[in-house]
Amino acid sequence: MKFGLFGGARARGGAAGDSDGYQDFIKYVVRAEELGFSSVFLVEHHFTGFGQVSASLNLLSYLAARTSTIRLGTAVVVLPWHNPVLVAEEAATLDLLSNGRLDFGVGKGYRPYEFSGFCIPQDEATARFDEAIDVIRHAWTSEGRFSYAGTWWHYDNIIVEPAPIQRPHPPFWMGAGSAESIRRAAREGYNLLLDQIAPTAVIIDRVRVFREECEAIGRPYNPTMVGVTRGLQIVHNEEERHRAIATRREVLKNIGDLARGPGAERYHHIRDDPDAFELDDAPLLGTPEEIIAQLERLQAGGVENVLFAAPGASIAHLRTFAEEIMPALDSKSAMVHAQV
Repeated sequence: MKFGLFGGARARGGAAGDSDGYQDFIKYVVRAEELGFSSVFLVEHHFTGFGQVSASLNLLSYLAARTSTIRLGTAVVVLPWHNPVLVAEEAATLDLLSNGRLDFGVGKGYRPYEFSGFCIPQDEATARFDEAIDVIRHAWTSEGRFSYAGTWWHYDNIIVEPAPIQRPHPPFWMGAGSAESIRRAAREGYNLLLDQIAPTAVIIDRVRVFREECEAIGRPYNPTMVGVTRGLQIVHNEEERHRAIATRREVLKNIGDLARGPGAERYHHIRDDPDAFELDDAPLLGTPEEIIAQLERLQAGGVENVLFAAPGASIAHLRTFAEEIMPALDSKSAMVHAQV
């Protein structure tokens, strides 16, 4: 299995805060690479008031200079808010600076206050996304100059420079939850990002839908094309377990309404149901032995690429994971291959 990171930095003092939160996150990513983690995917959000990452490509460019092997992903660039040609140029520059390590995750956004802040009608999100990704594909695959006439974007005789190192372009990733959106991702050449809230059984079913759609259209399938985000909270005693469960409850209160897909409705009203988190088997929460068992269940369901979301994924927990969990999984995987 491959393991990576998901989320991003946060300015400690909020939107106008200092750089300590960003500096800590940079150290976290650098250490993760040293410990053998394979990727980091950064979110993009605006107008939160608590310092979330808003300029993911900028931060990834800095991380490109501080790292050498870890892949650098966006999860996601929200295309309806951006000039797609400028995004294509910035992303290609990052791919160049990182020597071909960009994973380009894109999406259409979901937070109403972000759309209203940009004065963009949210009901235009899908159409704006479709046009923007079309422009970016043209920008990265056209031979020489091109022109484009769309509903929102018009370009006359342009060439996007530099070209990305990865050809024909960096891998496209899309977050999806419903069966139809997952099938669309497979048909249109995207890799798939799955959320940290959906139960394990739902995740396994989503992987199946994506794999079967790839097979149906003749697209080569590799399990690492699906990134599954999970919380990571390693405990060694019951006191730590109680604290981890309390932290998980707060996470669900904050993001439970974002759950999508079959079975996720149990989280939609978690603010009004303090016991609902007891049904939650999404996070990797437990002792190293318990987490190994959880990962083996995911692996048996076709998951080979897991991204760890904060809270919980501290440097100390990454070290514990690398020293106590990765070797056990590698050993069991080797035994399985030897038996085959």
